[in-house]
Amino acid sequence: MNTTKPILKCLLLFSLIAVLLPVAGFTWFNRAAPGASPQPAEQDGPHDFDFEIGSWKTHVKRLVHPLAGSTTWVEYDGTTVVRKVWDGRANIVELEVDGPSGHIEGLSLRLYNPKTHQWSLNFANSNDGTIRQPTVGEFKNGRGEFFDQETLNDRAILVRFVISDITPNSCRFEQSFSDDGGKTWEVNWIATDTRVTNTSDASTASVQLTSAGQDEQQHGFDFEIGTWKIHLSRLQDRLVGSKTWVEFDGTSVTQKVWNGRANLEEFETDSPTGHIEGLTLRLYNPQTHQWRIYWANSKDPTLGQPIEPMVGEFKNGQGGFYDQELWKGRAVLVRFLWTNTTTGTPHFEQAYSDDGGKTWEVNWITNQTRINDEADKAH
Repeated sequence: MNTTKPILKCLLLFSLIAVLLPVAGFTWFNRAAPGASPQPAEQDGPHDFDFEIGSWKTHVKRLVHPLAGSTTWVEYDGTTVVRKVWDGRANIVELEVDGPSGHIEGLSLRLYNPKTHQWSLNFANSNDGTIRQPTVGEFKNGRGEFFDQETLNDRAILVRFVISDITPNSCRFEQSFSDDGGKTWEVNWIATDTRVTNTSDASTASVQLTSAGQDEQQHGFDFEIGTWKIHLSRLQDRLVGSKTWVEFDGTSVTQKVWNGRANLEEFETDSPTGHIEGLTLRLYNPQTHQWRIYWANSKDPTLGQPIEPMVGEFKNGQGGFYDQELWKGRAVLVRFLWTNTTTGTPHFEQAYSDDGGKTWEVNWITNQTRINDEADKAH
């Protein structure tokens, strides 16, 4: 269910497969595929990416050795699927391409910040399920530009994404690096998308894990897939002896990503004291057999710097996830516990500890009831 923890550093994700892309936060995945007609004269920030919602055929060209004088490019072909989140104020992109150099499976979670009127683009790959440095920027005159600073071969460089040539059925994306403070840029990633208009064309020859290559841990959150009624109890204040709880009611919807090796949950609840709208991205790391959990809210959709997810795993039907955060300027341990995961009423608790885990104070309790039909969803 939703791992919405109010102080959890808001989410997420995308860097390319390490062996394929030398930079940890290789953010190529953010290319914009085509959609609605370009509107260079007027931008609608929260809906900048609406043109890309849907399914696409994707062709990728990648420079093998960026900033090394390389002229060798490798090519990939595959598919991209883009889905709305928060009615377009966020979206999730799933990319899967293959080529002679290998297989790339990634996702991008794009979040609009209504305060800055900018987008943060967060990337992850299925190799390790980790989110790196986001790229941040905006659209102007029908062109999107996004920037961040990363490292390549232990040297600081600037990274630029450009989304251009947006038409109803095609779009171009370029990633470039600069090692001279932005005076010059070398393009190292070019992606072009073509809209899929026939649903049969949306099928992909993606590489699926065989049963021999799977482990049970990667299906730990399968119980969460679907639509739920939510009852939330939140402690009014934390680690001060408060006994006052605030009650919320609402819904959550969780969708599979990467065939269950990741998932995205949208969470919305209300109470007399206010409204909570958030999302949770959960990513499985096949190397450590653990899950990383990232959270964002619609009022301030940033991951925080540095991005520190909750990390943990399932054992004996119970999920435990931990990290260290700041609460009122002091370092505290944070714990998520999932129980009753084999029933139709999963139970979630968040707790804080300010004594190194000797004692825990629960401050967030969520109980879910699965919604089985459309009639239920209307209530």
